[in-house]
Amino acid sequence: MPEPTDLAPAPAGAPLVASSGAELDEIPRDTTPGTGWAHRIAAVNLRIGGWTIGGPPPRLDKFVLVAAPHTEWWDGFWMLNFAAWWGMEMSWLAKQSVVRWPFAGLLRRLGVIPVDRSAPHGLVGQIVEQFERRDRLMLSIPPEGTRARRDYWKSGFYHIARQADVPVCLSYLDFGRREAGFGPCFRLTGRVGEDMDRIRAFYATVQPKVPEKFTPPRLREEDEEEAIEPPSPRVSEAEHPPSLTE
Repeated sequence: MPEPTDLAPAPAGAPLVASSGAELDEIPRDTTPGTGWAHRIAAVNLRIGGWTIGGPPPRLDKFVLVAAPHTEWWDGFWMLNFAAWWGMEMSWLAKQSVVRWPFAGLLRRLGVIPVDRSAPHGLVGQIVEQFERRDRLMLSIPPEGTRARRDYWKSGFYHIARQADVPVCLSYLDFGRREAGFGPCFRLTGRVGEDMDRIRAFYATVQPKVPEKFTPPRLREEDEEEAIEPPSPRVSEAEHPPSLTE
């Protein structure tokens, strides 16, 4: 079956950003689609769905992928198809109770990583260990956490990327342009508000499938960060004496 002609890769994406916030040289992007039966099935699905391919994925061995927007079940279906089209071996998180016989083997082959939320070192610690043990790990996380609108994104993606010392890469499903792809990749600075400003700027022009269910990119930690920021220093009267006209 011939490949859809409208699923051509877009130009290379945005530059990688160092933890200091300084821009590095543009990272390589994998502009060559995948091969095999999974790619061919995905190509057919995307063609039927009217999708076009946006920015190509980064050529990185390890990163946390922000999968957004996520406002309905079909978002996950389309994300899986785009990963298959590019031939990417993405990984996903699932409760350990779900990954069991008779589907455990299949789920693991599909990239599912079972996690135990009751473990002493928590979910973040488990995933950091996975990054340390593996030579390659491209972990997709939908930070909205649910398809209903909430006040905050879940911050797991942020803490995992920071503790595992891997970049965050942004992906998107833009239903306005019917386009999906990969955006910028950068290392988080630990200054939560600044990092989230970059993420907010990227998703500001991305249209979700169900806009009223989209949770705007904001972490609860930003409120805490703002609460402990010291007030701006006051200028003393000795430095600027009152005007005689006051």
